[in-house]
Amino acid sequence: MSTVVYLAAFVFAMTSVLLFRRPRRAMRNPLTLSTCVAVVLGALVFVCAAPATLATVNRLTGVPNFGAPLTYGMLSAYSCSVLVLLINWRGGSRERVRRLVLRCMAAYGLLIAAIVVLFLLAEADTERLNDLDTYYANTPFMREMILLYLLGHSAAMLAMCTVCVKWGREVGGLLRTGLRLILVGSLLDVVGFQVAKYTAVVARWTGHDLDFLSTTLAPPMASLAALLCSAGFVLPRLLPSARAQWRALGDYRRLAPLWTLVRSVSTAPKPPTGWWQLPQARLQWREVSIHDALLALAPYFDHRVRERVRDGALRAGGTPHRARLAAEAAMLADAARRAAAREEPPEAAAAYRLHATEMSGTSGLVELAQELNRPPAAATAPGGTVPPLAEPEEPHVA
Repeated sequence: MSTVVYLAAFVFAMTSVLLFRRPRRAMRNPLTLSTCVAVVLGALVFVCAAPATLATVNRLTGVPNFGAPLTYGMLSAYSCSVLVLLINWRGGSRERVRRLVLRCMAAYGLLIAAIVVLFLLAEADTERLNDLDTYYANTPFMREMILLYLLGHSAAMLAMCTVCVKWGREVGGLLRTGLRLILVGSLLDVVGFQVAKYTAVVARWTGHDLDFLSTTLAPPMASLAALLCSAGFVLPRLLPSARAQWRALGDYRRLAPLWTLVRSVSTAPKPPTGWWQLPQARLQWREVSIHDALLALAPYFDHRVRERVRDGALRAGGTPHRARLAAEAAMLADAARRAAAREEPPEAAAAYRLHATEMSGTSGLVELAQELNRPPAAATAPGGTVPPLAEPEEPHVA
């Protein structure tokens, strides 16, 4: 039981690390900050609710069942943070958002205080790690404390369901997907966790025993519901970034032929190779290094090579764009060969800017790299490229 709960807490913690990877920027963004707070509090709820944690807290404090108000207070704080996150997600004027957030925090602050006071007034001397809700369902003050934390959590989940249904009709894309996940998680929490708890407690009030609903069914349902809600909250924020990193990784790999060709003349600092470097950072370093190398190779550009390849590509039926791309790739390959051999710049060298360096982003460089990567057999196709230049034959010596 504790292992499963700790695993859920670990998933929550890793999610918060991903969201909070840039602390300064996150602190200035109320939406990111509230998302991180909600996820962290969700992780703490799971940690506090684990029987192993409850036993440790009770032993360290010397108070039987001290973990109960701690867990219930943490759950109430999580419910509050979820509502605050929804308020920030919904947006609006700064004053309106601030007013709603303060009201929500005040209401749940009073709820947490009431939970603590009721626990202090109750007599709960027998430690219960798994079935406290049903064991003390008929105990004065403990009964009210249990009912109070359930009502506070129910209010947050029902409010979340209402907002998700209403807002889901107005938005689309990833935001709608996230709202649907939150809605499913909230409904699962209401039905699988809260209804099970309410039923087990009411059964105790009427003299029946349905404790298994509270001890066996409710915990895994709560874990699954919280994971779905967290996925709904973080998906619209993490997935665009994940897609950008995936595209950056693809561009980084597609630039490999160009980087292999020019890396020997680049004077830019070597790109970091640590495992912690994300694809976008790696791509940026490679792009900067390639631009630096292209500047170094510019004096070796031979316009005769470029014009000869371009004219040949046009005669083969290629489009002007494909012809220029093939010509620039051939000229760049020739320049890299001359630089590697430490030859003098050609007489036909002149100022020339590659088309790839005039385009924003990495699309131009990627296109040039893929042209360099074309096999010789494909270069003869009428798609626009031409075979690589043949080396001039040496004169025969009699």
